[in-house]
Amino acid sequence: MGFIKEFKEFAMKGNVMDMAVGVIIGGAFGKIVTSLVNDVLMPLISTVTGGISFTDLFINLSDDVKYKTLAEAQEAGASVFAYGQFIQNIFDFIIIAFCIFMMIKAMNKLKKKEEPAPEAPKGPTQEELLAEIRDLLKNK
Repeated sequence: MGFIKEFKEFAMKGNVMDMAVGVIIGGAFGKIVTSLVNDVLMPLISTVTGGISFTDLFINLSDDVKYKTLAEAQEAGASVFAYGQFIQNIFDFIIIAFCIFMMIKAMNKLKKKEEPAPEAPKGPTQEELLAEIRDLLKNK
């Protein structure tokens, strides 16, 4: 019973719940960014680079047959070095990192700037107290 209780306390902590919400939102955000990259940015980049599709870039490691596309080479079972998808994933990562950076920057601007707590009134210093005690003793 102690193990189950301990697990329940762990699972119900605020940090675990916040992390779960973050993972769920991150998954949905990942789909948006993937669509942004695949459907908006990569066609523009492909147009600028003369119609090159990064995901189709590969090096044929078997010299016997030349393949026009990566799909054709993979379908034939050829040994290929498919580096294009890696380039695509680098673009995805850079865009996701930039979007997260911009979101955090916006959140920090929207976040209320915490005002410093009012300082407690300062009492007399030790020297002032000793001087006051001395003066009271003189007056007696």
